[in-house]
Amino acid sequence: MESPAASQPRLTQQAIRHAPATRHYRGVFKFPVVRQLIRFTGVGVLCTASSLALYALLRQWIDPQLANAAALIVTSLMNTALNRRLTFKITSNRQRAQDHLKGLMVIVIAIVITGSSLGILHWVNPAATVAAELWATTLSGSVATAVRFTLLRHWIFRRARHI
Repeated sequence: MESPAASQPRLTQQAIRHAPATRHYRGVFKFPVVRQLIRFTGVGVLCTASSLALYALLRQWIDPQLANAAALIVTSLMNTALNRRLTFKITSNRQRAQDHLKGLMVIVIAIVITGSSLGILHWVNPAATVAAELWATTLSGSVATAVRFTLLRHWIFRRARHI
């Protein structure tokens, strides 16, 4: 009589070595866009906090539009690097400069969106406080963020959008 263990197929070292190295996700996580949105959100929270802190610091010496543009440009470099590595899992140096250049092009859109919100705020309330400016840039930044994710996924990092 054969034992139950003998009737099961044996995994050899060779079979284990050739097993696929891919992960199998369940539920909504099986869609790459969901996993990317989660990682993008983490990067976005870090970059938004950095941008707001830089804006509040610069705002003491320069006007709102310049402070906004400077904060967005500086944090854009960090944002593109982090999204490249963490959100879209690109680790090679290939096309790094090109990716950052395109990232700076995308930040122009964010500057227009957030700069417009500051312009509207100061048109409605010329004596707006820095706190009100931070709220305006944060709220309009959410629109800019949606545009940025779409452009990162479908233009800049198109080669890695299914990861």
